[in-house]
Amino acid sequence: MKIEKEKQFLRIIKFMPTLFVVFFSFFIILFLYYENKKTFNEEKKEIEEKYILKNKEIIQEEVNRVYEFIKQLQKNTEQELKNNIKSRVYEAHSIATNIYKEYKGTKTDKEIFELIKVTLGSIRYNEGRGYFFMDDVHGNKLLHPIDTSIEGKNFINYTDAKGYKLFQSIVNVIKEKTERFDEYYWYKPNTNGEIGRKISFYKYFEPLNMAIGTGEYFDDFEKIIQKQALEYISAIRFGSSGYIFVLNYDGIYLSHIKKDFIGKDYLENDNLKNNIKAIKEMLDIAKNGSGFCTYIQNQKPGTNISVKKISYIQGLNDWGWLVGTGFYEDDVNSELLEVKKKLDEKYEAYVKNILIIGIILIIVLLIISKYISIFLENKFNQYKKELDKNQTLLHQQSKMAAMGEMIGNIAHQWRQPLSTITTASSGMVLQKEMGILTDEFFYEASKKINTSAQHLSQTIDDFRNFFSPNKQKGKFFLRNTFLTTLDLISAQFNAKEINIIKNIEDVELYSYENELIQALINILNNSRDELLKRDSERYIFIDVKKTKNDKVDIIIKDNAGGIKEEYFDKIFEPYFTTKHQSQGTGIGLYMTEEIISKHLNGIIEAENVEFTYNDKQYKGASFTIKLDIKDNLN
Repeated sequence: MKIEKEKQFLRIIKFMPTLFVVFFSFFIILFLYYENKKTFNEEKKEIEEKYILKNKEIIQEEVNRVYEFIKQLQKNTEQELKNNIKSRVYEAHSIATNIYKEYKGTKTDKEIFELIKVTLGSIRYNEGRGYFFMDDVHGNKLLHPIDTSIEGKNFINYTDAKGYKLFQSIVNVIKEKTERFDEYYWYKPNTNGEIGRKISFYKYFEPLNMAIGTGEYFDDFEKIIQKQALEYISAIRFGSSGYIFVLNYDGIYLSHIKKDFIGKDYLENDNLKNNIKAIKEMLDIAKNGSGFCTYIQNQKPGTNISVKKISYIQGLNDWGWLVGTGFYEDDVNSELLEVKKKLDEKYEAYVKNILIIGIILIIVLLIISKYISIFLENKFNQYKKELDKNQTLLHQQSKMAAMGEMIGNIAHQWRQPLSTITTASSGMVLQKEMGILTDEFFYEASKKINTSAQHLSQTIDDFRNFFSPNKQKGKFFLRNTFLTTLDLISAQFNAKEINIIKNIEDVELYSYENELIQALINILNNSRDELLKRDSERYIFIDVKKTKNDKVDIIIKDNAGGIKEEYFDKIFEPYFTTKHQSQGTGIGLYMTEEIISKHLNGIIEAENVEFTYNDKQYKGASFTIKLDIKDNLN
């Protein structure tokens, strides 16, 4: 057998380097192949993303250009409107001045005022929308040709639809003998109480201590601006099929490449009949500012095919407009085809180079591995004799080391049973000498001596078979297991006034009962040693309860004050102990953890706990053993 193993080892030395070289080279080639394939795919994806990003930037620039054009129109038109109404007021002021000068010496101020009122009240401009009004320093309306019913009424405290006191501004112009623009929201004539934004200009007329003014509703001018903007937008074209579309926030098309869409609701658009939510999403984007939207357009302009489209949307909230444009995915794909083709050709050339380099690498490494195999075989033969000489000595040393460790473990486990035997026998001798030995005490002590002696014998067998795979399992109930365990240690625990409080559910296991008893004794003895440091009230609590998922928890805790935090990571290490060398070896908890984890397939955990018993607060160490009932009963 030994010679056969040596031959196997020599075969490994001969062929393993070669196999390793082949495997390693093959792995490297595959790694390079897939890694570079991944790199090329990522590069393709990156190029595609760049193309999409580039097209996104283009359509965003086109929309922003339209947006800025409209904003400039709005800005210029508002200034033009201001210039217009200012010049109108200056004209009216000049007319009023000439009338006053002409009739100053022949008519009263009241008569002159009436002449001015009639003259200015008859003037209309801007296609009949424009008119002049006059107010005095008290806030009285002197002239309003569109609604003469308000003439003579005081509006000093009147506020517009947004709470602005516009007549106070007119009064201030009169008091300060100046002029100014104003903006407010006034009822539009010939409407059912509709309120519109109005820009006005007031100028002080000193001869009659009043203000002459005029104004224009901004939305009337906006319609003209919007018409100009839509004419400009409808003429925009870019790329192969780019155009600008415009909808209002009610979903009506205002501008589109297909003229038959204009003036219709988006719900009537066959291009989007299967994706109506796209327009709703666009409207949401527009109302909140700007952004991109992806959807399917049923018919690309100039074709009858459905194409994925990415659009950029910009909202004009003051007009309630959605301005947008987009690009089609197939246009981007056609641009990418040539680029991807070049990348594929580059990748194919790279793969060929990898294969050539890989084959050369394998050949070189095979040659090197052959020489390494020969070198290792020679070294093996040189050391073989030396290894044979030392084999017997090493085997004997190993047996002695194992025996020494086993004797140490047995000695540790024997301390308690021997103490029990000594205590029981000494008690019988003492009571016999004093003449008070009773049959009950004699039989009880004899029983404990016999039980402890059997446990000593059983301990030898248990330790002898501890690492053997041929241990025998058996069925047992945990209640009986604890009765046996506590029976072995009860005499010493009672002598030390240690009270054991039990709450044990009777759970059946199929496992190594004696090893579990050894583990429990180790934990209980550990608690006992710590409790002896207390002067009174020494408690150990044992709880056994079945938990979810067919598991059982065995919890043993005491009121000895707990384990120091710095010891938690070491308590299950071999030969670690906080006691004096003469009091402990540090093997108990180590053996306990070995038994629970390796032989009972369980878990043991330790922690410090605080709890209340008999209305008193205590702190101590708690050991929890978790066992799987289902596994143990299989």
